[in-house]
Amino acid sequence: MQAWRVHTPGEPREAMRLEEVPEPVPGEGEVKLKVLAANVNFPDALLVRGQYQIRPPLPFTPGVEICGETEDGRRVIANPSLPHGGFAEYVTASARGLLPAPDTLDDAEAAALHIGYQTGWFGLHRRARIQPGETLLVHAAAGGVGSAAVQLGKAAGATVIGVVGGKAKARTAEELGCDLVVDRTEGGFENVVARVKEFTAGRGVDVVYDPVGGDAYTASAKCVAFEGRIVVVGFASGTIPTPALNHALVKNYAVLGLHWGLYAAKDPAAIAACHAELTRLAAEGSITPLVSERVPLAGAADAVQRLADGTTTGRLVVVPSLGTPSPGTPARHAADPAGGSR
Repeated sequence: MQAWRVHTPGEPREAMRLEEVPEPVPGEGEVKLKVLAANVNFPDALLVRGQYQIRPPLPFTPGVEICGETEDGRRVIANPSLPHGGFAEYVTASARGLLPAPDTLDDAEAAALHIGYQTGWFGLHRRARIQPGETLLVHAAAGGVGSAAVQLGKAAGATVIGVVGGKAKARTAEELGCDLVVDRTEGGFENVVARVKEFTAGRGVDVVYDPVGGDAYTASAKCVAFEGRIVVVGFASGTIPTPALNHALVKNYAVLGLHWGLYAAKDPAAIAACHAELTRLAAEGSITPLVSERVPLAGAADAVQRLADGTTTGRLVVVPSLGTPSPGTPARHAADPAGGSR
């Protein structure tokens, strides 16, 4: 089969190489799945760079979530067992971790429903306990993680403020249903704080969903309301904040961490229950993963690089059936979705 593999950590376009490899063999408690679609996540970029908390043995194939097909024809959502990740034609995954793909979503949408939406649901409902009528601030609102939080916030009955970087992303956030969109490239994060305070009549926001860190977190602390909650999801900016706890004390707000992966070990039943709720919301039409681009297997490394560079909107999803790539070439020479070369 064909799979992208990393032999030496580095930037995705340079480090990922398309190769012909044997199909993975399931271990005890695992199943082999045909990859129908593999969603591109920020952890994939960190894995390739060697910066993720999990470091699979080299060489490995990145790709942490897929929609796949079992040998008996069932369509499922799964987290592949590294080092055999999802940017390949076949993967192995834990049989106990398989979730049914919602019938209302196509393969690419189903692949994008899992980690980002589970993280959003646990962050907003389990950690922040968001309530109808509260105000939610979402950083990187037009991205894959942020767009999920926007949709889940609206489904929960919240007023949603989206922070984005650029006019195109602002249009996307508006289309997602944000009640206010603030472009941080116009006036920086100080303008974000000012716009939020103006919109909330000086009160601030009840919940902040922050997958960015850095200056985004600093701005959040300035505009969070009394008894507000800041949910720390990740650090896409590359800067890990150092919160001033005296500030949290004086303003009476909470800083909540969320590591979704821990639920698989400590409360796996919660993941299944969350998936049932997400499936219901998808059936209602309340949430639909924002898939901005479907790319063939040949475009996987370029897609991971673009996500790492922060130039994407919504989700990029690798769909192997879109094309038959030629193995053995580095990412910078692989055919792009338009048929050209990088």
